Amino acid sequence: MADPYAAALRAGRGPLFLRSADGRLLPLEVERWCARPDPVDLDVLDRCEGAVLDVGCGPGRLVAELAVRGRTVLGVDVSAAAVEHTARLGGPALRRSVFDALPGEGRWDTVLLMDGNIGIGGDPRALLARTATLLAPGGLLIAETAPADVDERFQVRISDARRTSGAPFPWARLGAPALLRYARGWRPVGQWTAGGRRFLALRNRRASSSAEPPKRTAVISSQRARKPSGESPVADR
Repeated sequence: MADPYAAALRAGRGPLFLRSADGRLLPLEVERWCARPDPVDLDVLDRCEGAVLDVGCGPGRLVAELAVRGRTVLGVDVSAAAVEHTARLGGPALRRSVFDALPGEGRWDTVLLMDGNIGIGGDPRALLARTATLLAPGGLLIAETAPADVDERFQVRISDARRTSGAPFPWARLGAPALLRYARGWRPVGQWTAGGRRFLALRNRRASSSAEPPKRTAVISSQRARKPSGESPVADR
């Protein structure tokens, strides 16, 4: 059976959904993901610091934009179609789960969990713990949450208007209050809503084993990106 997700990425449009076991449909914004970054996306990218890891990068609009800016960036996604699409846009990407071994663990300055990807794995505590190991001490996580105050778990499958395919996989849907409840070991440094979308910025409190982490300014809407450091966390692929 054809993969509805791959077909939607090739077409650049939906409809596409996550279908839960009880038949509930959670719409996926394929058209937005396949378009160029919008002003809300660009604001998020302006807040990123140093080298950026985009977890669940999808078709790669954010990875490609950061690459054009000359930033050290890597996208990871479990979908071959997503990784191929990202590569066609000129963005570096690996087909890999965030829970697999990844390049530069412990040296990324920013991790992105955009487009509801805080739901990956269906266990927010586990995902936050894994993200902390990917970031450098004091590193920044920017997560897009559900706009509503929700805290839900599902077994879902990918579905389009005609068919549902693939094995069920766990997913979560969280609003900002729920994510903050799970974010022990993190310091909230920003929270904002734009274009009907909601975001949280969290600072990793993991201490350096050798030296004090460099000081970083708080994330504010006018902050511009830091220059990438000389050592690229992507180098040990």
